Amino acid sequence: MIDVYLEVGKKKTIAGALEWPGWCRGGKDEDSALQSLCDYGARYTDALQSSGLEFRAPVDRSVFNVSERLDGGGATDYGVPGLAPSYDDEPLAENQLERLLAVLNACWGKFDRAVRAASGIELRKGPRGGGRDLDKIFHHVLDADWGYLRHVGYTLKQPQDTGPEESLKSYRQAVPLALAASRRGELPSQGPRGGRIWTARYFVRRSAWHVLDHAWEIEDRIM
Repeated sequence: MIDVYLEVGKKKTIAGALEWPGWCRGGKDEDSALQSLCDYGARYTDALQSSGLEFRAPVDRSVFNVSERLDGGGATDYGVPGLAPSYDDEPLAENQLERLLAVLNACWGKFDRAVRAASGIELRKGPRGGGRDLDKIFHHVLDADWGYLRHVGYTLKQPQDTGPEESLKSYRQAVPLALAASRRGELPSQGPRGGRIWTARYFVRRSAWHVLDHAWEIEDRIM
């Protein structure tokens, strides 16, 4: 069985696998969200090839065990997971952090490969002519990732005097240090304006989902 949680909004539901960050999909209701999660199992398997972890995509959604339902909000209805399951509050051992980083590194690798595959290629537009081009997708992911680092309580600032590739390199070098500090309890539990700081588990969950979501978007839009 695969434990999953559901983030249930008024218009959409998001389903995520507790132990497999990044494997997270949405639908108009619980059934369609779980079916979408199942349908993306093969793509998630492909994304994890470099992780060294054994993952097998489910044949059908009967393997899913819904362990928690969360009341979603506006972000949920927009298709963005915005709530941390209680699982993410559990203490994190060093070997568990290593596993999470292996998953996250694999998801980053999938995004990098998608960007390289689409380089110099026009991305297909949406039915109304919308959709970011490749450069804007890359910068959107880069800026969001730096924002995620702040959410975990790590104060390293995004460099302004380097190119985007160097900025991305600096970010990815900082993440293991930030998450290790988070695991040891060395980062604040609240932000400077109040509000809860993300746990290391939730940081990986959110970041892995975001980079994979855009990696798959790029793949689907290559003309």
